[in-house]
Amino acid sequence: MSGGLDMVSALPKDRSLVELADELNLEFFLVSYTDLLGGTRAKLVPAAKIAAVESDGAFFAPFASNLGLGPDAHDIAAIPDPNSLIVLPWQPNVGWLASDAYLDGEPFAASPRVIFKQVLKQCESLGYSYKTGVEAEFSLLKKTGNGYEVADPLDTAARPCYDQLNLMRQFDFISTLVRYMEQLGWEPYQCDHEDANGQFEINWTYNDAIVTADRHVFFKYMVKTLAEQRGLTATFMPKPFSHLTGNGAHIHMSLWNNGSNAFADASDEMGLSAIAYEFLGGVLAHACGLSAICNPTITSYKRLSASTSVSGSCWAPRYVSYGGNNRTHMIRIPEGGRFEFRLLDGATNLYLAQAGVLAAGLDGLRNHLKAGQRLDENMFVRGSEFPDLKTLPSSLLEALTAFQQDSLLVETLGPGAKTFLDFKYQEWDTYNSKITPWEIEQYINC
Repeated sequence: MSGGLDMVSALPKDRSLVELADELNLEFFLVSYTDLLGGTRAKLVPAAKIAAVESDGAFFAPFASNLGLGPDAHDIAAIPDPNSLIVLPWQPNVGWLASDAYLDGEPFAASPRVIFKQVLKQCESLGYSYKTGVEAEFSLLKKTGNGYEVADPLDTAARPCYDQLNLMRQFDFISTLVRYMEQLGWEPYQCDHEDANGQFEINWTYNDAIVTADRHVFFKYMVKTLAEQRGLTATFMPKPFSHLTGNGAHIHMSLWNNGSNAFADASDEMGLSAIAYEFLGGVLAHACGLSAICNPTITSYKRLSASTSVSGSCWAPRYVSYGGNNRTHMIRIPEGGRFEFRLLDGATNLYLAQAGVLAAGLDGLRNHLKAGQRLDENMFVRGSEFPDLKTLPSSLLEALTAFQQDSLLVETLGPGAKTFLDFKYQEWDTYNSKITPWEIEQYINC
């Protein structure tokens, strides 16, 4: 089985899906697209019928997913990208495909993958390619009569990060996941138990940003499937438990030109070029608006606004700041040639988030924006001592307002911006209409 899967990454690009089906013994294709709220939708297509789908698309009633179209709208066509093919390691006769949504023969402007590809074209027009890697954190839980709890009853330490015993008790799950990723050619290189009980992270090698986004979508599907096979629930929810550290999805990024890292400059103290600092300046300038698409749920702000956790730190940024190899900042420079953007959480739709981040960075290049002074301080302790620093939004409502006021980000999402805002304001209104157990306990004697 693994030999067939290894073959995928070695196949020449631009092969037809009919050819790929024949060479890989595929019987079905899972033709998938991602909607504005990060939901994945798919149709299972027999390989014998994939030629028509490759040219014309698999058709979906758009009102059934979160794209902002009504029940009267024409079908959208999900046009699969053959270069995105991933053979399901646990079902090797099925191939998964990322797709772009089309409406009436044209790319649908509110489709997240289409939005991101438009920004990538802007990047290419300036002579650069955008490469990213993602740190995908998730929690392994089990459902009980009282809700969800950490899957491993022995995983109870106050500071479980990197704990060897807790990691190895999930060896079957983690090792299976890593083997699958190796077979797919992703080159996973580290996995660990994270700062919350039941929380894990798998790191794999960076790539072109569209590849990273496609793989992140599939990674979430794969992790959830493997958990279900073991009677567990895997969640990327930003804050599953109020007292524990939340799930992030930090991205590391760099621009490349003719095979060279345009962010690298050995003469700089931090190893970053002038271009990198201008790009960084753009991300800083648009950070508050970016929060809406990097932290897109109500619960996201329980992670961002947390003062601490049982472990002693929430590990989430609070200020629009950057530093060296310092995890208390929104942006960390771990080494020369790249920086880490720590704002994103597990609910992120990586197509939209990367579209926004790249647009912000390119704005920094075009307008030669300054990154400002690097702060080599513990921002969790001393952040309030720097009154000139902006604080990140503390609620989804605040983030949506910041996004709406950021003309660059609104323009980047195009028609998707209004739809995204409509969905999210409705989510906020629904949340505000609910009475929580905490409110009953707090106010029942008023």
